Amino acid sequence: MPMIVKIRRVLAPMACAAALLVAGCKSDPPAAPPPQAMPVQVAPVTMSPVPTSDTYVATIKSRRSATLQPQVDGNLVKIFVKSGDLVKAGELIMRIDPLKQLATVQSQVGTQAQKKALYDYTRIELDRQKRLFEAGVVSRDAYDQAIQNYENAKGDYESNQALTNTQQQQLAYYEIRAPFTGVVGDIPVHLGDYVSPTTLLTTVDENADLEAYIYIPTERASVVRQGLPVELLDTAGNSLAKSKISFLSPQVDNGLQSILAKAEIPRTPELLRNQQLVKARVTWSTAPAPTVPVLAVSLVGGQTFVYLAAPRGDGYMAHQVPVKVGETVGNSYPVLAGLKPGDKVIISGLQFLQEGAPVKPLG
Repeated sequence: MPMIVKIRRVLAPMACAAALLVAGCKSDPPAAPPPQAMPVQVAPVTMSPVPTSDTYVATIKSRRSATLQPQVDGNLVKIFVKSGDLVKAGELIMRIDPLKQLATVQSQVGTQAQKKALYDYTRIELDRQKRLFEAGVVSRDAYDQAIQNYENAKGDYESNQALTNTQQQQLAYYEIRAPFTGVVGDIPVHLGDYVSPTTLLTTVDENADLEAYIYIPTERASVVRQGLPVELLDTAGNSLAKSKISFLSPQVDNGLQSILAKAEIPRTPELLRNQQLVKARVTWSTAPAPTVPVLAVSLVGGQTFVYLAAPRGDGYMAHQVPVKVGETVGNSYPVLAGLKPGDKVIISGLQFLQEGAPVKPLG
């Protein structure tokens, strides 16, 4: 019995030592190092001139645009051009069959020759009767009759001569010519078609001296005025031309409840055409406003956001902020709400950023 007690006294200290050894082997691992800051380009929110503008649909119209219709009836026997051709002033475009009119002219010329012969005879007869009357051979009545015959023949001849000239001039109406230099539009008629003064033959548009027709809503009547800047844009938003409002209608279009404004368009190399639809951006005023680069703005779920390089401790972190922006001005967005001048927005690596991620501003 005393031997057992002695063994227990020896084992107890050994067990304690083993337990301490095991406890030392299960100590906590060292803490992981903090994530490395991501280098990013930043740009400050700055105050820049920002225009207040609205965009409307505008129609391009030429100051010189002609609709060609015949002035006579007949069948088309020749079409000298096709749609899209450039024609010069006076160039022949179409011809209507002139044979019937030619026959009328020839008949009229024959009649004129007969009346000319009678006119010449009465003139000679008047001269003869005058000499006889002065010699006392014929009576006054015979001389007066010769004068009357001459006047009647003269009037008849001159009337017929004017009619012949009119019929000859009528021949010119059978040839349709360009009224000015321009581009031929659609040609809805064909060879052999019977045409009349109500028939649309084609159009000729001068692709110069163009104007933009812009309909401004009446709620803008108090601010719209001549001289306001206008920029014409294509469907992709690319600038086509810059101008100013040059005309304002004194009346309101009752159907559209709008005011017609016109902007003269400087000559451009085949960018704009008659009846073309474009966008017209009318600038009402310009004032300083906060702006950010387009690269800083991202769209998530219909909401626009930017990432700010926000101070945190000794460094910076990415902080996502919802913003409200206007239409682009060059390569920048005007900020309507969400930022203030001096904020540093991140413009690179946005796809790799998360809220609170450490960043290292480079610009």
